[in-house]
Amino acid sequence: QGQLVESGGGLVQAGGSLRLSCAASRITFGLDTYGWYRQAPGKAREWLGTIGPGGYGLYRDSVKGRFTISRDDAKKMVFLQMNSLKPEDTAVYYCGAPAIGLWGQGTQVTVSS
Repeated sequence: QGQLVESGGGLVQAGGSLRLSCAASRITFGLDTYGWYRQAPGKAREWLGTIGPGGYGLYRDSVKGRFTISRDDAKKMVFLQMNSLKPEDTAVYYCGAPAIGLWGQGTQVTVSS
């Protein structure tokens, strides 16, 4: 079925940027739709955006214009570029393909004020 592994999290100051990566081990990677999600302490996991085959993306309103999802099908990678980060963006970020039951282990992003 495959595996997803996120990387790139860390500590950043408000207004800064981070780029998260998600490595997928799927034979059919190019046909799959992937999304990024996050979960802050004490809150439910929330959807941030999705990228489908061909690169078409959809975003949650609160991150639209700040976050960009991209993919590299040759490398089987999905990326989340986060700009103008705010303290409220602090969370564990997950790469997922819920339609096929795949989730990564998550990577912590902490934004200091």
